[in-house]
Parts: sequence; structure tokens; C-alpha cells
Amino acid sequence: MSVIRKDRKTVIGILGGGQLARMSAMQAIRMGFDIAIMEKEKNSPAGILTKKEFIGWVDQKEVLDEFIRASDIITLENEFIDYRFLEYIESSGKQVIPGSKTISLIQDKFVQKTTMNKAGIPVTKFIDITEKVNYELIKNELGNRFILKSKKMGYDGYGNATIKNKNEFNEALQRLSKRHSQLYAEKFVPFVKELAIMVARTSKEIVTYPVAETIQRNHICHTVIAPAVVKSNVINKVKKIAIEAVRAIGGFGIFGIEFFLLNDDSVLLNEIAPRPHNTGHYTIEGCTISQFENHIRAVLGLPLGNTELVQPFAVMINLLGKRNGVGVLQNYSEALKNKNLHLHIYGKEESKTGRKMGHITLLGSDLETILLQAKKIERKIIL
Repeated sequence: MSVIRKDRKTVIGILGGGQLARMSAMQAIRMGFDIAIMEKEKNSPAGILTKKEFIGWVDQKEVLDEFIRASDIITLENEFIDYRFLEYIESSGKQVIPGSKTISLIQDKFVQKTTMNKAGIPVTKFIDITEKVNYELIKNELGNRFILKSKKMGYDGYGNATIKNKNEFNEALQRLSKRHSQLYAEKFVPFVKELAIMVARTSKEIVTYPVAETIQRNHICHTVIAPAVVKSNVINKVKKIAIEAVRAIGGFGIFGIEFFLLNDDSVLLNEIAPRPHNTGHYTIEGCTISQFENHIRAVLGLPLGNTELVQPFAVMINLLGKRNGVGVLQNYSEALKNKNLHLHIYGKEESKTGRKMGHITLLGSDLETILLQAKKIERKIIL
């Protein structure tokens, strides 16, 4: 049954009001739909785009019920909302895309890895951290170097620690347990490149975006190059496994999936996120139809758009906060000197060192040229 209204604008409810919700909302509005935003604080990047801004969170029943009543269908900005709240929304008669079952298989990274492993999808070797599991046991199982991770609430380097000795293990165990009490460990992967792909799926079709290369800075995605300069057999493997991964979790909507490329051209799935993803920001200008528009199309069950690149290459660089202060770009003229630059500022009221404040994108036929240009521009931007 279609949720698209003919008597008034269809309202898409988005749980979360950050930059991912903002960019999705902008596409929904452009296509003639309305949005409702629920966020903990007023004037969030997405909240300022609508009169239907609900201040509070899913554990505040009155606010959540108001948000549900205002929405025709609901999606989310991230996977950190306890899936039981999504079950509550579904029990009210409103559909959530992606659904509570999908989120229940993703938001706990250990459950996510277990689900993928059972589906025959190649993942890094991993082990649960329990009272019976000590450093020596993990070391014997995973090797001298491994990654300690929070099962939940881990992103942009938060909730992760690389372990090389027992002292680092004990320190990380204490520190990460404060963020989330349950942890697990993964084998360290000596990858050649990190790759990522966006997948959009409805009940009728599934499409993939180009496979991109991602480059991290301090565990935060910094640069994305599309398409990744890798062999065609690697591209095919990533696309095939990504589709299998989305199906394994019964996923509908849009998904960002990250991979490790090893030196023998094999790939391991690292993580899957049930939402628009930082690694897909280049698609706004780089592809015929962006990840954000296909997110909205997928949520509403509409035909999905063309995911092909409009030029041979796209480079996206995140603008990370370089200071603590007001979240306003300090040198627009300097930032916009390149006439081909696409500038995105997320509208966050406060800038913090390392915080994602925006991004820039350049398109072109020569990868080396646009990558060099984008790097030079990013270094000069003060935000």
C-alpha cells in the first residue's frame, strides 16, 4: 500500500536532525514532500528546514507519539536508536524504513558480524569479550595485534582501539567500557585500501553506486575517491557481496557498506550502515541521482534513480573543524576561488576540532588534478 498522499503533502518523519537528515530532507522537499524532524535539541541542521520540528527523543513517549502522528512514514539518520523503539512505532501502524528487524541485526556490531558470518559473507575474524575471555586468549585467537571495539555507539573512531600489548588492552578495556559496557575484538587486517559502496533497495529493485576508495584521518573518513582505482574483479566482488549483505539483514532503504581490500585482491566486509553515509556524499554532484534522493525514493517505494557518475572521477573531502567556536565558515572567498568547487556547510551552530562541519566535492576527467586541487582548498578553509 502506497504511503504517498494525494490530498496533501506526504510527510516523511526522520529520527535525527544532523547533516545526513538535512541532506535527505533537502531532497524530499525538492521533490514536493514534507518532513518532520525529531532531535534532542532545537535548531538542528535538519530541524531548521521544517515547521514540524519535535524536540525530545524516543524515550519521551509524549513527544514520540506526536512525531509519529505527524508522519506518514518514518526513516532514521543513524542506527543507534534502540530497535525496540522502532517496534513501538511499527505497532502504532506507521512503517519504518529500514525496519526494526533490520536495525536489530545492525546496531550491535557483534550481532552484525555474526549475522554476516552466518550468511557466508567474508568478514574479519572476531571474538566476544566476556568475563572468561582475557588478553592471552584473544591474542592466541586473533594474533599479537587486534582491534577492541564497542558493540554499540562506535563511529568516527569513537569506540575503537588498536591493541598491541597487555597494557594497551587493559587501558582500552576500561576506557571503552565507559562508552558502552559490551565489547568485542577483531583481528587486525593489513589492508591495501579501504573501499565503500552505497546500495539502495525497494521491494521491486536494488541498485548500487560506484565502488569508492576511502582514506581516513584519525579514524574519521577524510577523503573519498570515486570510482576506486582497483581491478574490475574487485569491483564485481564488492558489488556482489554488498547486495548479499543487504539481503542478509532484510534491508530496504539505503545502505553504506565498507570493505577492506587485501593484497591478494580478496575483500572483507568491515561494517554496514542502514542510512545515507559519509562515503556517499560525492554522489550529490557526482552521480545522476544522489544517495540522498535515492534514500527518499527507497523509503517511499518509488522507482530508484540512475546511480552512474556524470564525469569520470569525483573527489570528496570532509571539512573537519579546525577550532572550537561558532560553526561559520570564516573565509568563503578563499574557499570558492576554484570555480568548479561544490561547497557544503552543514549548519551546525558550534565548530569543534575534528567535528564534521561540511564537505567539498570536485569532478573531472583527471583524478590526480582534482585530488590535488581539493586537498589544497581543504587546507585553506577555516571552519
